[in-house]
Amino acid sequence: MADVGLRPEEIAAMREQLARLAGLHRLKAAEREAEAAEARRYLYDPVGWIRRFLLYKDGQELAPYQEDILRALAERKRAAARGPHGLGKSMLAACVIIWFVCTREAAGIDWKVLTTASAWRHLTKYLWPEIHKWVRGIHWEELGREAFSDRTELLDLTLKLKFGAASAVASSRPEFIEGAHADSLLYVIDEAKIVPDESWDAIEGAFSGGRADGLPEAFALAISTPGPPRGRFYEIHRKAPGLGDWWTRHVKLEEAIAAGRISREWAQQRALQWGEDSALYANRVLGEFHEGDEDTLIPLSWIEAAIERWRAWDEAGRPELAGKRVKGVDVARSGTDSTIIAHRIGPCITWLEAHNREDTMMTTGRVIPLIRREEGDDSEDPKCVAVVDSIGVGGGVVDRLRELKLPVLAYTGSAKTTFRDRIGEFGFANTRSAAYWHVRELLEPAYGAELMLPPDDLMVSDLNTPSWTIVTGIPPKIKVQNKDEVAESLGRSPDRGDAVVMALWAEQLRRDGQLSVPQGRLPVRSLSPLAGLPRVRTPGMGQRSGMGPLG
Repeated sequence: MADVGLRPEEIAAMREQLARLAGLHRLKAAEREAEAAEARRYLYDPVGWIRRFLLYKDGQELAPYQEDILRALAERKRAAARGPHGLGKSMLAACVIIWFVCTREAAGIDWKVLTTASAWRHLTKYLWPEIHKWVRGIHWEELGREAFSDRTELLDLTLKLKFGAASAVASSRPEFIEGAHADSLLYVIDEAKIVPDESWDAIEGAFSGGRADGLPEAFALAISTPGPPRGRFYEIHRKAPGLGDWWTRHVKLEEAIAAGRISREWAQQRALQWGEDSALYANRVLGEFHEGDEDTLIPLSWIEAAIERWRAWDEAGRPELAGKRVKGVDVARSGTDSTIIAHRIGPCITWLEAHNREDTMMTTGRVIPLIRREEGDDSEDPKCVAVVDSIGVGGGVVDRLRELKLPVLAYTGSAKTTFRDRIGEFGFANTRSAAYWHVRELLEPAYGAELMLPPDDLMVSDLNTPSWTIVTGIPPKIKVQNKDEVAESLGRSPDRGDAVVMALWAEQLRRDGQLSVPQGRLPVRSLSPLAGLPRVRTPGMGQRSGMGPLG
């Protein structure tokens, strides 16, 4: 150090301070190198990292099947896992993402994580909130870094650090998926069963530049409850040609019960609720690919797509719907059944209302304010109509509404009908058969289905259970399984499904002249379930099912 007029003791003090700073610098550099070395130790050991830094508290642990999936992902690079509802898929995905981000960031590797799902809601409501939850549990002191900043690093659907970023991408935008580039890539595909093939192909493109060892590298984790036996997720699990490089795992119900993730009582109740032979039970409880018997009237996947459209409408703030208001009323036959009112606006069953142990007068009292015309309403075009099951006790409700001169349509499932299927080839054995088939046609993806149904498991099983046959004749007629047979199969009356079907049958009853308000005609087009609503599409649901002339 040059002499600048300082006293010798001042120069010595400055030299000592510079030496301390140099030592601190070397110490910091050594700490950073130690942190990077520690990170490199766990680059391909997600189980070890998660146990040490994430699940370090008593009572927190990975299930054995989760450890299997994590180890396979690190070794094989592509892992696809299916299993029952509730086995911890979102927790597993969140842990994978956090491990990947923290180890690559600490090692100074250029990284990127893209998360996608069959529906945007799975990312916003489940996966990313789970990421936020587990990030709060990281053992930061042991990890040797500060917690992620809520203002600049970990946002709602994004995590951006020095060397990379994690983000959410809609599965309907494969161009965004395909555009990802980094030395270390991770794709997480949540609820993968109906992610479109185009998105899978975009992800596959990332693996073209990856190496078996070293950088660049690409990983993909696909997790889901299974659905019908079709689509890329199904093809991966059946080891279709060209997909053998995916490691697959079917988590069994007993494994999830043994791990404490699912209770045996829950599984037993779902068997009673849905039936052990149903597609719903096979998909959500057994983790099996299943669509139902070949003679099932309405495929489960079509119903689930309609529920996704309802959820998209609900999460958009329930924008105003075009179309008439209809109340489908299935009146309870006995004390164990429920009276169900299906509230419909145009193409949407907005919600289902259930009441138990009510007599017909109480039911009538509930329906009256729902359909009573507002002041100034034209009686020829009532703002709301009720469709009521007129068989048995429901007949009393119909009679009282007619006595009050309120707009009501009487639905008689056993009555004859001239209704034909969409292509005009088949007639129907009775009104119930025609009305249920009409719902099938409204849900068929190949015709741009727009019908929205609320998330209600009992309604799902009611609509998915009935089977159908063809009765020979001129023309041949479709016969849908009768209500008593469906009730025997379900162990209860299919009240919710019937109420939905009746609400959607209002137009045909009006054409048949069943409206109790005789003046004028109710405009059929304005009551159409598909009138005047912007289409809400669900990714992956635009393909035909390949079901032949009745599909």
